[in-house]
Amino acid sequence: MPISGFLLIDKPSGWTSFDVVNKVRHIIQDSGLNTTGKKRFPVGHAGTLDPLATGLLIVMVGDYTKQAESFSKLDKTYQVTARLGETSTTGDEEGEKIRISNTEPLNEDILSTLERFKGEIEQVPPAFSAVKVNGKRAYKLAREGKPVEIKPRLVKIYDITDVEYHYPQLSFSVAVSSGTYIRTLVEDIGSLLKTGAYTSQLRRTSISKYMVSDALAVDKLSSEAIYQNLQTKA
Repeated sequence: MPISGFLLIDKPSGWTSFDVVNKVRHIIQDSGLNTTGKKRFPVGHAGTLDPLATGLLIVMVGDYTKQAESFSKLDKTYQVTARLGETSTTGDEEGEKIRISNTEPLNEDILSTLERFKGEIEQVPPAFSAVKVNGKRAYKLAREGKPVEIKPRLVKIYDITDVEYHYPQLSFSVAVSSGTYIRTLVEDIGSLLKTGAYTSQLRRTSISKYMVSDALAVDKLSSEAIYQNLQTKA
Protein backbone atom coordinates (compact mmCIF):
# COMPACT_ATOMS: atom_id res chain seq x y z
CA MET A 1 0.00 0.00 0.00
CA PRO A 2 1.37 3.49 -0.88
CA ILE A 3 2.53 5.60 2.06
CA SER A 4 0.05 8.17 3.31
CA GLY A 5 0.01 10.60 6.23
CA PHE A 6 1.52 13.91 7.25
CA LEU A 7 4.90 15.24 8.35
CA LEU A 8 5.81 18.03 10.75
CA ILE A 9 8.66 20.02 9.21
CA ASP A 10 10.57 23.04 10.52
CA LYS A 11 10.78 25.32 7.48
CA PRO A 12 13.95 27.43 7.30
CA SER A 13 14.06 31.07 6.24
CA GLY A 14 14.54 31.59 2.51
CA TRP A 15 12.56 28.48 1.56
CA THR A 16 9.04 28.71 0.18
CA SER A 17 6.47 26.22 1.40
CA PHE A 18 6.53 24.73 -2.10
CA ASP A 19 10.30 24.25 -1.84
CA VAL A 20 9.74 22.00 1.18
CA VAL A 21 6.92 20.10 -0.57
CA ASN A 22 9.11 19.66 -3.64
CA LYS A 23 11.99 18.28 -1.56
CA VAL A 24 9.75 15.73 0.16
CA ARG A 25 8.26 14.70 -3.19
CA HIS A 26 11.67 14.20 -4.81
CA ILE A 27 12.91 12.11 -1.87
CA ILE A 28 9.84 9.87 -2.13
CA GLN A 29 10.04 9.60 -5.91
CA ASP A 30 13.77 8.84 -5.88
CA SER A 31 13.42 6.17 -3.21
CA GLY A 32 11.41 2.98 -2.88
CA LEU A 33 8.60 4.77 -1.04
CA ASN A 34 6.67 5.62 -4.19
CA THR A 35 4.70 2.45 -4.90
CA THR A 36 1.83 4.17 -6.71
CA GLY A 37 3.27 3.69 -10.17
CA LYS A 38 2.73 7.41 -10.76
CA LYS A 39 5.64 9.62 -11.78
CA ARG A 40 4.38 12.55 -9.66
CA PHE A 41 3.68 11.40 -6.11
CA PRO A 42 1.01 13.51 -4.34
CA VAL A 43 2.52 15.85 -1.72
CA GLY A 44 1.10 19.15 -0.46
CA HIS A 45 1.04 21.38 2.60
CA ALA A 46 -1.55 22.72 5.01
CA GLY A 47 -1.01 26.44 5.48
CA THR A 48 1.59 28.55 3.67
CA LEU A 49 4.50 30.19 5.46
CA ASP A 50 6.11 33.27 3.91
CA PRO A 51 9.61 32.63 2.49
CA LEU A 52 11.30 34.69 5.22
CA ALA A 53 9.27 33.02 7.99
CA THR A 54 10.43 29.88 9.78
CA GLY A 55 8.71 27.19 11.75
CA LEU A 56 6.08 24.53 11.60
CA LEU A 57 4.81 23.40 8.22
CA ILE A 58 2.49 20.41 7.97
CA VAL A 59 3.27 18.48 4.80
CA MET A 60 0.59 16.13 3.49
CA VAL A 61 1.71 12.90 1.83
CA GLY A 62 -0.26 10.55 -0.44
CA ASP A 63 -4.00 10.36 0.18
CA TYR A 64 -3.65 12.77 3.10
CA THR A 65 -3.33 15.63 0.58
CA LYS A 66 -7.14 15.43 0.42
CA GLN A 67 -7.25 16.54 4.07
CA ALA A 68 -5.04 19.62 3.64
CA GLU A 69 -7.94 22.07 3.91
CA SER A 70 -9.11 20.73 7.28
CA PHE A 71 -5.56 20.98 8.67
CA SER A 72 -5.14 24.53 7.32
CA LYS A 73 -8.19 25.67 9.33
CA LEU A 74 -6.56 24.84 12.67
CA ASP A 75 -5.53 27.57 15.16
CA LYS A 76 -1.86 28.62 15.18
CA THR A 77 0.73 30.29 17.38
CA TYR A 78 3.66 32.46 16.31
CA GLN A 79 6.72 34.17 17.74
CA VAL A 80 6.82 37.67 16.25
CA THR A 81 9.45 40.36 16.05
CA ALA A 82 8.32 43.76 14.81
CA ARG A 83 10.32 46.86 13.99
CA LEU A 84 8.70 50.14 14.93
CA GLY A 85 9.20 53.52 13.25
CA GLU A 86 9.05 52.21 9.68
CA THR A 87 6.68 50.44 7.31
CA SER A 88 7.52 48.04 4.50
CA THR A 89 5.79 47.75 1.13
CA THR A 90 5.52 43.98 1.67
CA GLY A 91 4.99 44.09 5.43
CA ASP A 92 8.32 42.33 6.07
CA GLU A 93 12.06 42.66 5.48
CA GLU A 94 11.76 42.10 1.71
CA GLY A 95 9.94 45.33 0.96
CA GLU A 96 11.01 48.96 0.55
CA LYS A 97 11.19 50.65 3.95
CA ILE A 98 9.49 53.99 4.62
CA ARG A 99 10.31 56.01 7.73
CA ILE A 100 7.14 57.01 9.58
CA SER A 101 8.14 58.36 12.99
CA ASN A 102 11.03 58.76 15.42
CA THR A 103 8.67 58.72 18.40
CA GLU A 104 9.48 55.99 20.92
CA PRO A 105 6.25 54.68 22.47
CA LEU A 106 6.23 54.13 26.22
CA ASN A 107 6.06 50.58 27.55
CA GLU A 108 2.53 51.16 28.89
CA ASP A 109 1.45 52.37 25.43
CA ILE A 110 2.76 49.16 23.90
CA LEU A 111 0.92 46.95 26.40
CA SER A 112 -2.38 48.84 26.15
CA THR A 113 -2.21 48.78 22.35
CA LEU A 114 -1.57 45.04 22.21
CA GLU A 115 -4.48 44.49 24.60
CA ARG A 116 -6.83 46.19 22.12
CA PHE A 117 -6.13 43.54 19.51
CA LYS A 118 -7.21 40.59 21.65
CA GLY A 119 -10.51 39.00 20.68
CA GLU A 120 -12.34 39.07 17.36
CA ILE A 121 -11.00 41.75 15.03
CA GLU A 122 -11.50 42.79 11.42
CA GLN A 123 -8.42 42.42 9.24
CA VAL A 124 -7.56 43.12 5.62
CA PRO A 125 -5.03 40.56 4.27
CA PRO A 126 -1.89 42.12 2.73
CA ALA A 127 -1.61 42.71 -1.00
CA PHE A 128 1.47 40.47 -1.03
CA SER A 129 -0.45 37.37 0.05
CA ALA A 130 -1.85 34.18 -1.47
CA VAL A 131 -5.45 35.42 -1.17
CA LYS A 132 -7.29 35.13 -4.49
CA VAL A 133 -8.70 38.28 -6.08
CA ASN A 134 -10.91 37.61 -9.10
CA GLY A 135 -9.27 34.22 -9.52
CA LYS A 136 -5.66 35.44 -9.28
CA ARG A 137 -3.27 35.40 -6.33
CA ALA A 138 -3.04 38.86 -4.75
CA TYR A 139 0.78 38.79 -4.67
CA LYS A 140 0.90 38.21 -8.43
CA LEU A 141 -1.29 41.25 -9.07
CA ALA A 142 0.78 43.31 -6.61
CA ARG A 143 4.04 42.34 -8.31
CA GLU A 144 2.54 43.36 -11.65
CA GLY A 145 1.73 46.77 -10.19
CA LYS A 146 -2.02 46.20 -10.53
CA PRO A 147 -4.51 47.44 -7.93
CA VAL A 148 -5.38 44.87 -5.29
CA GLU A 149 -8.68 45.20 -3.45
CA ILE A 150 -9.15 42.62 -0.71
CA LYS A 151 -12.25 42.51 1.48
CA PRO A 152 -11.76 42.57 5.26
CA ARG A 153 -12.34 39.38 7.24
CA LEU A 154 -13.01 38.53 10.85
CA VAL A 155 -10.22 36.72 12.71
CA LYS A 156 -9.54 35.94 16.35
CA ILE A 157 -6.51 36.88 18.43
CA TYR A 158 -6.75 34.54 21.41
CA ASP A 159 -3.79 35.85 23.37
CA ILE A 160 -0.61 37.93 23.17
CA THR A 161 2.11 36.93 25.64
CA ASP A 162 5.87 37.08 26.28
CA VAL A 163 6.06 40.74 25.31
CA GLU A 164 9.55 42.25 25.14
CA TYR A 165 10.12 45.83 24.06
CA HIS A 166 13.37 47.62 23.37
CA TYR A 167 12.72 50.34 20.81
CA PRO A 168 12.64 49.91 17.86
CA GLN A 169 12.20 46.18 18.42
CA LEU A 170 9.00 44.67 19.78
CA SER A 171 8.62 40.91 20.19
CA PHE A 172 5.72 38.78 21.43
CA SER A 173 4.00 35.41 21.08
CA VAL A 174 0.50 35.35 19.64
CA ALA A 175 -2.19 32.67 19.40
CA VAL A 176 -4.58 33.20 16.49
CA SER A 177 -7.35 31.65 14.45
CA SER A 178 -6.79 30.30 10.97
CA GLY A 179 -6.70 33.02 8.33
CA THR A 180 -4.95 35.59 10.53
CA TYR A 181 -2.13 37.48 8.81
CA ILE A 182 0.63 38.40 11.24
CA ARG A 183 2.12 40.97 8.86
CA THR A 184 -1.23 42.78 8.87
CA LEU A 185 -1.51 42.50 12.65
CA VAL A 186 1.92 44.11 13.06
CA GLU A 187 1.06 46.87 10.57
CA ASP A 188 -2.18 47.58 12.43
CA ILE A 189 -0.30 47.71 15.75
CA GLY A 190 2.14 50.21 14.22
CA SER A 191 -0.73 52.28 12.86
CA LEU A 192 -2.45 52.45 16.24
CA LEU A 193 0.84 53.46 17.88
CA LYS A 194 1.28 56.07 15.11
CA THR A 195 4.84 54.90 14.54
CA GLY A 196 4.43 52.42 11.70
CA ALA A 197 5.72 48.85 11.99
CA TYR A 198 6.64 45.83 9.93
CA THR A 199 7.41 42.19 10.68
CA SER A 200 11.16 41.62 10.83
CA GLN A 201 11.07 38.00 12.05
CA LEU A 202 8.30 35.41 12.19
CA ARG A 203 8.29 31.83 13.46
CA ARG A 204 5.27 29.51 13.58
CA THR A 205 5.56 27.49 16.78
CA SER A 206 2.40 25.40 16.68
CA ILE A 207 -0.63 24.39 14.64
CA SER A 208 -3.32 23.21 17.06
CA LYS A 209 -1.68 20.38 19.09
CA TYR A 210 1.26 19.98 16.72
CA MET A 211 4.49 21.63 17.90
CA VAL A 212 7.55 22.82 16.02
CA SER A 213 9.67 21.18 18.71
CA ASP A 214 8.52 17.83 17.28
CA ALA A 215 9.24 18.80 13.68
CA LEU A 216 11.98 17.55 11.34
CA ALA A 217 14.63 19.96 10.11
CA VAL A 218 14.83 20.15 6.32
CA ASP A 219 18.46 19.03 6.32
CA LYS A 220 17.44 15.87 8.22
CA LEU A 221 14.93 14.80 5.56
CA SER A 222 15.59 11.40 4.01
CA SER A 223 13.48 8.46 2.86
CA GLU A 224 14.08 6.79 6.22
CA ALA A 225 13.19 9.92 8.20
CA ILE A 226 9.99 10.39 6.18
CA TYR A 227 8.94 6.78 6.71
CA GLN A 228 9.69 6.87 10.44
CA ASN A 229 8.06 10.26 11.14
CA LEU A 230 4.95 9.99 9.00
CA GLN A 231 1.84 10.47 11.15
CA THR A 232 -1.62 9.17 10.35
CA LYS A 233 -3.82 10.51 13.15
CA ALA A 234 -5.44 13.93 12.90
